[in-house]
Amino acid sequence: MTSTSSWSQLAWNEADHIYRAILELPFVRQLADGTLSREIFDRYIGQDSLYIASYCRVLSHIASRLPHADMTEAFLGFALDGVTVEKALHSLYISKRPADMSPACLLYTSTLLAQATAPVEVEAAAVLPCFWVYLKVGKHIAATMKPGNPYADWIATYSDPAFDASNDRAIAICDRLANSASPEVRQAMTRIFVLCTRMEWLFWHGAYENLSWPKAVI
Repeated sequence: MTSTSSWSQLAWNEADHIYRAILELPFVRQLADGTLSREIFDRYIGQDSLYIASYCRVLSHIASRLPHADMTEAFLGFALDGVTVEKALHSLYISKRPADMSPACLLYTSTLLAQATAPVEVEAAAVLPCFWVYLKVGKHIAATMKPGNPYADWIATYSDPAFDASNDRAIAICDRLANSASPEVRQAMTRIFVLCTRMEWLFWHGAYENLSWPKAVI
């Protein structure tokens, strides 16, 4: 890693093709133009509620492992912000939380939870796509959406300057961790970052296509 190439930029470059694919998902395109069916959005937001509940616990676990007080404070703040967003945003759309995780949601949350015994640098890199991809998608949609979009509240949440600031802070922490890590750990950070960016693609794709458990195994 050179002085002009941060770990985060190198990691994003590795995952950029996945982000471009996310922008082409029917879910994202229809969310932007306001034509996404409420059935599909409800299916997504219900699973997102389950995801965020697990994600916040992962953020808190990372906070407990970080080597510096300012990093710990930041990740505890991220966890609290996640709880607040879940209560505020999901209350606008969710009448009843689903009982079970979809295969995509379970795979994503299980992947995050599996990093609990990995180096903390890797665990922190695993949660970064949820910040970064959502911010970039939120900004992209906000810049292209039509007036009267029924999902404007969701879009505003993930294109808000406060979320932008949190994303910058999370990136900066991961870069600090990467700067002190071995080459092997930095490589592991990049691998999990790319994998979890794929999970972001799968989450939206799964909601749109209704990729659920076969009835035979429910």
